[in-house]
Amino acid sequence: MLRSELIHPKISEVLARAGHTSKVLIADGNYPAATAIGPRAELVSLNLAPGLVTVSQVLKVLLAAVPIEAINTMGMPADDPYRLPHDPPIWDEYRTILKTAGVSIELQPISKWDFYEAVDSRDHVLTIQTGDQSLWANLLLTIGCRTAGA
Repeated sequence: MLRSELIHPKISEVLARAGHTSKVLIADGNYPAATAIGPRAELVSLNLAPGLVTVSQVLKVLLAAVPIEAINTMGMPADDPYRLPHDPPIWDEYRTILKTAGVSIELQPISKWDFYEAVDSRDHVLTIQTGDQSLWANLLLTIGCRTAGA
């Protein structure tokens, strides 16, 4: 029995094979995970029911499992009907999770279409589909390097 928080076999397998600059998408419940996926990426569906599981829950576990060097959110285009007049509330939750985990990385929004393009790259190794109902909750993590002694 594993003692780490991450016990999902497929997610563990893909992360173990991933390296520096590999990308992991934690997709919210609105993301088209079956079609907007990189050519080499694995899809793990954790969308049990609306709201289960959440992007935040997955983020907490992944931060303890792999080094992260960048975190991109999907930016809101000016003409998008779901655009909010401010940062989505879920982004503040992510910032709190990062701070609590001791990760000093800032969320970096990239335009919606650049986000989809980044997911379509050969570096995208894993999509974890959630049932998160928060708007603009998608996160694209870039795996960093494991350093000596870490």
